[in-house]
Amino acid sequence: MDIITKDRQYFKFCLYGFLKNLRFFDAFFMLYLVEKGLTYTQIGILYGVREIAINIFEIPSGIIADTYGRKNSLIGSFLLYILSFFVFTFSKNFWFFLMAFMLYGIADAFRSGTHKGIIMDYLKLNHWEKQKINYYGHTRSWSQKGSAVSSLIAGLIVFYSGTYQNIFLYSIIPYLLNFFLILSYPKELNHSIMERAPTNSIAIGYTVTSFFKIIKQPDVLKIISASALHTAYLRAVKDYIQPLMIIVSLSIPIMLHVEVEKKNGIVIGVIYFFIYLTTSLASQFSSKIAAKNKQSISYITLLSGFIFGITCGVFYLYDLWIISLIAFVGIYVVENIRKPILTGFISDNVPNEILTSVISAQSLLKTIMTAILALLFGIIADTFGIGVSFVFVSLFLSVFTFLINRHNSQQGNT
Repeated sequence: MDIITKDRQYFKFCLYGFLKNLRFFDAFFMLYLVEKGLTYTQIGILYGVREIAINIFEIPSGIIADTYGRKNSLIGSFLLYILSFFVFTFSKNFWFFLMAFMLYGIADAFRSGTHKGIIMDYLKLNHWEKQKINYYGHTRSWSQKGSAVSSLIAGLIVFYSGTYQNIFLYSIIPYLLNFFLILSYPKELNHSIMERAPTNSIAIGYTVTSFFKIIKQPDVLKIISASALHTAYLRAVKDYIQPLMIIVSLSIPIMLHVEVEKKNGIVIGVIYFFIYLTTSLASQFSSKIAAKNKQSISYITLLSGFIFGITCGVFYLYDLWIISLIAFVGIYVVENIRKPILTGFISDNVPNEILTSVISAQSLLKTIMTAILALLFGIIADTFGIGVSFVFVSLFLSVFTFLINRHNSQQGNT
């Protein structure tokens, strides 16, 4: 395993991930929306709209970041996030939530891939490319630590306030801190192609031409697709586990004299805290797994995530809540093993000056998949229940993954 060089910028990267994941609303997002009177189908539509907004801005945002500066893209992204948090807080009907989801989606589009590009650029500037999987795995682990701490703080907020109402307002604080942290990044990490090109049109033309040349390569396309599918799956289903956490909370014989919503706040916060501590360790462990089995790691982990989803749904149907929850944690663990490995694979196959654009293309594919899966999951959950939805969607994706892998293997042998 490569040794990580821990300079000042390394700790800034870690702090960025930690602050970014202090989203106090995450642990209660689904519950907040249900409390506002939205159905699972409406929630599925909102998730789909968010992904469509990301879809529209995804590749343009990557090209803009690579052309006009990655720091500039991140700064704009965090301002949009903060605006969306205000709208979420004061939304009272479906249409206001629609606006909030759209703002959040645009912010996501300008953020996704941009910071990864900055990290990979920093490693190449310092000739530390061999550290990329281990380095990114460690910085990502701080994102998961941020999620763990966020869950505990969110639980305390709900416990003391007795409501989910202000969790978005509290999330503005760490996002403002991250805004100023990004401003402190070295100028060379802005990585503006414009500074090396005579005109804006030449800079954009160079980026677009290079992007389409690289994206057509089969190896790059395969890595992007494999990475996008599992991330889209987790993104589409992750909040639907919160009703299960409510059931687990109510079944635990503690704090019996505390108001139900306050008890739920603490228990759910603690559950998420341990989930994210586990995923933080998984992220750090990813480089060891990559070193052992580079050839098939993408396929094996992808199928493993879907199998965990099927298991989660089956035990949900049989009211075995704890086992169902443990299986769901498995999906999170798989995602955090995969992410650093596949990000490193993409970086190995893509020129650094268009890396953000290519990662944005991966995110574009992810958002298309997420939009479809979120709407499908919501409709099935409303009609047949969350357990059936987990089983159906996960089984479908398992079969799809198996058939695609078999087809690719046969193509490779001919």
